[in-house]
Amino acid sequence: MNKRQALIAAALASVCAAQASAAGQMDTQSGNQEKCYGITKAGQNDCGTATHGCAGLATADKDPGDWKYVPKGTCEKAGGKRNPPKQGK
Repeated sequence: MNKRQALIAAALASVCAAQASAAGQMDTQSGNQEKCYGITKAGQNDCGTATHGCAGLATADKDPGDWKYVPKGTCEKAGGKRNPPKQGK
């Protein structure tokens, strides 16, 4: 295997690993998880919001617009809300 083939193989492996990771994140959303708003720490949110478009971009702790997946039934116990804040107030 020459260097070019090795680079191509490594690039393809990276793409496959990224897709597998994304699929694994989708699985955490299934049945036993729910979105919980207002409990995330800065940089630990699970997805984008109206103020940013990606996971891990929360800039403040416990921002009511940022959310994280938690086991069902534990959101309110952690001090969060299961519904997003109302926009336009």
